[in-house]
This record gives sequence, C-alpha cells and structure tokens, in this order.
Amino acid sequence: MLTISPRVAATLLTGCCTLLLVPPVLGDIEQRAYLKASNTDTGDVFGSSVAVSGNTAVVGAYQESSGATGVNGDEADNSTLYAGAVYVFVRNGTTWQQQAYLKASNAGWRDRLGYSVGISGDTVVVGAYTEESAATGVNGDESDDSAPYAGAAYVFVRDGTTWHQEAYLKASNTDASDRFGYSVAVCGDTMVVGARREKSSSTGVNGFEGDNSAHNAGAAYVFTRNGTTWSQEAYLKASNTDWWDYFGCSVAVSGDTVVVGATGESSAASGVNGNQGDNHRSRAGAAYVFVRSGTTWSQQAYVKASNPDSQDEFGTSVALCTDTLVVGAPFESSGATGVDGAQNDNSAADAGAAYVFVRSGTSWDQEAYVKASNTEAEDYFGAATTIFSDTMIVGAWGEDSGATGVNGDQRDNSVLYAGATYLYARDGTNWSQEAYLKASNPDIGDGFGTGNRSHSARAFQDESSEGA
Repeated sequence: MLTISPRVAATLLTGCCTLLLVPPVLGDIEQRAYLKASNTDTGDVFGSSVAVSGNTAVVGAYQESSGATGVNGDEADNSTLYAGAVYVFVRNGTTWQQQAYLKASNAGWRDRLGYSVGISGDTVVVGAYTEESAATGVNGDESDDSAPYAGAAYVFVRDGTTWHQEAYLKASNTDASDRFGYSVAVCGDTMVVGARREKSSSTGVNGFEGDNSAHNAGAAYVFTRNGTTWSQEAYLKASNTDWWDYFGCSVAVSGDTVVVGATGESSAASGVNGNQGDNHRSRAGAAYVFVRSGTTWSQQAYVKASNPDSQDEFGTSVALCTDTLVVGAPFESSGATGVDGAQNDNSAADAGAAYVFVRSGTSWDQEAYVKASNTEAEDYFGAATTIFSDTMIVGAWGEDSGATGVNGDQRDNSVLYAGATYLYARDGTNWSQEAYLKASNPDIGDGFGTGNRSHSARAFQDESSEGA
C-alpha cells in the first residue's frame, strides 16, 4: 500500500502506469505518512508536484531558494530566490525517509526547478520552466542565461542509494519565454517535455521549428535514452496549431503512446477527431494522442470533451495507462455529481470534471464523464488526475470540506480551499466512486489534490511577473 502526505496529496502521477498510489480495497485505505522537506521554509511550495514509482516518491518545491547545486548540497543558504528543489523519499517496510535532495547543476535565480516532476524506476526527470540558458539539445552550455524563461529539464538516476544528474535537456529550438519543462513525463527510456509557450506555427511531427509566428501555441519534445545517452526523437505540435493554445501544458507517456494537453485550444468540436478549425469555444481545451512505430511518431487522435464549453480548459491534466486516458477540465461548470450525470446545466461555475477515454485498436472513445460526489462551484475537480489499470484518482484543490481521512462529511464547507481527492474504480466499463480522501490536517488554502494548479491557461493570463 502507498499513500503519502496530505499536503503532498498523492494525486499526480506523471510517467509509466506501473503502480497504484492507494490500494483498490476500500478497507485498506489510510494515510501512512506525512512528508515534509528536510529544509522546510516559508513559501517553498513543497508538494506542488509529485510522482511515485514503487517505493520511491519524488516531491517538487519550485520556490525553494538554496543556491546549492547537484545532489545533497547545502540546503540552508537561501541565496538563490526560487531556484527550486526536488526531494526523493523511499519506503522501507512502513517507514518513509528522505533519500536525496536534488538541485540543478546550474541552479539559478527564479529557475523554478521542480515545477514538474516524473519518475520511472530509478530515473527522475525534473522541469525548470523558467531556466534561462540559450543552449539547445542535450548537455549544452548551462551558463549563458541569455534566453529568459526558455526552460530546461534535468534527468537524475539512482545507482543503489546514490543519485546523480545524468542529463541536462533543452529544446532543439530554445527561445526566450518558451517554458520548456512546464510539464514532464517519463516511462522507461522515453521522456516527453512540454513547452506551453513555444511559438512555431508548424503542425504535426518534426515540422519547421523556427518561425515564431504563433504566440504561445506550444510544443512537446520526445527524448529517448540509449545506455546513458539521451537524444531528441521528436518535436510534437498540434494538428491545428494556433495562438494561445498552450499545447504542452500537460503531458503523459505510457509505452509508445504520448498524450499532450492544450488548455487554450478553442474548437467547439466534441468527442474524438471532430472539426478542429472553428474556434468558437475560447479555451475549451483539447488533448492530442501520438503513437510511435519504430522511431516514427504520428498523431493518432484529437480528443475533446463530450460537452465542450468556453473556459473549461479540458487538458489541464492528462493521465495515461496503456489504453486508458483521463483528461481533467477543472473549470467545467456542470452541477452533476457522480459518473455520467447531466453535462450541460452549467450551474456550478468551475466545479470541474474528468473524462475517461479508452482505445480499441487505433480508435478512442469516451467511456465516462466523471464528477465529484459533492460537486460545488470553484472546487476545480480535475486539476490533477492519475490512472492505474482500473483505478483512477482525481484531485479538487478548491474543495472546502473540513473533513479528515477517508469518507468523512463532504458537506460542511468550513475550510476554504482545503482540497480533496476522489478515488474511482472500474468494473468492466462502469466507473464508480470508491472513496473521498482528505488530509489528516486540512487547513484553509492547503489545496490538497493540487497536482499543479497553475497548469491552466487562466492561471497565467497575465504572467507579468515572469515576463512575456
């Protein structure tokens, strides 16, 4: 059994679907650990990103401010504002302990290392979406700082109990403000990195990277490892690239399949492979499925909600396990509860929803429309999603109940934005809610179930503090 800190909220798994964060047997669900950083400090935002594989948990704190570099350096200097850090915890029996404190090899002011994290076995990938080097490709020059907010990703690997940095990754078309590393996912020797503000107007796979004519269209990059060497295998763009689509705001990978979310995409299409071109639903959102044959990637599906609406931001979170895809839309506004309720009433603004899609052969279809058991306005259900086999977890960081533990009182609304997570199980093709999970110490603004609430386009509309 694996459950982790209520503050960390075990609701965001980025990478292979190789484990389960909580057991499927309801009687076994209980909190087993409450994790904190070894250098806890105000404003570090420990728990803003989380990934788990086997007995290892990785937790990001993208506003941690140590100037240390590498592994297990000085945690206490606080000389480099918002450089960011990542913490690795391991379980021995029922006991969790911190194994490593990870920093970038070029830790810099406001780089925000740990904004996104992924893990697969002994490999951890970490995004630093405002890192400023103009380097391109793998292991380039880290030190020039001439491309503000270009972004980077870092690969760390474990040998026994010792961690070291294996690679420093940059886009093949690094440019200022692209936010490469905004999202990351890894499965075995395949990794995908999102750059939600990349600007090329190209479409499809391995198109022209350099025109910068589609502001904030976004891109994703696939890297593969041979031995200990990483190289870029593909440059992914939407089939309907457009301004402000934020393609790459979320990513997931399982085997030879990659999914990329685009919260700002504006088509009014519904379902799978509909009309991509109408742009009548501002920020309705979309997800794109890509598959690999050999070393060649192609788009397999263009996925939309069954009830697309403006501002829903479908694609804020994506989770993938083999042939099952979950997509979160935290600003969806139906007042429905449970599974497959009425989708169109829009009586609960920003309540949120999650959508389950399944693949048969090469065709995808929606299997379920999922809502919380206590749907309410501004709960942001779907901000984080996880799928493992027939079990799914959905986070709702704006949920307001003061309940604690498992299946407490959902109705009290006494603790604003305390947050909650919801566990669902599938029997055949039918999904049902199995548990309602709360922190052991809910408090105002904790955002339990956050995943990463700023994956949405809405959260960064201004971005004036980070540059345009």
